[in-house]
Amino acid sequence: MVDNYICSFCGEPLEPGTGKMFVRRDGTVFYFCSTKCQNNYRLGRVPRRVEWTAAGRKARGKK
Repeated sequence: MVDNYICSFCGEPLEPGTGKMFVRRDGTVFYFCSTKCQNNYRLGRVPRRVEWTAAGRKARGKK
């Protein structure tokens, strides 16, 4: 059975065999679907304030 993951930044589902897994020193696991999401996380951006993320669309009442 293949595990289905969701991108920790944008909220999109990851296809099996794609994306990156990032593990912090404290053991927290993050999954990223693309380098775009990974870089935005690294820059400290909040997904609610980025328009193209699922959290950003929900915050603006678009979805």
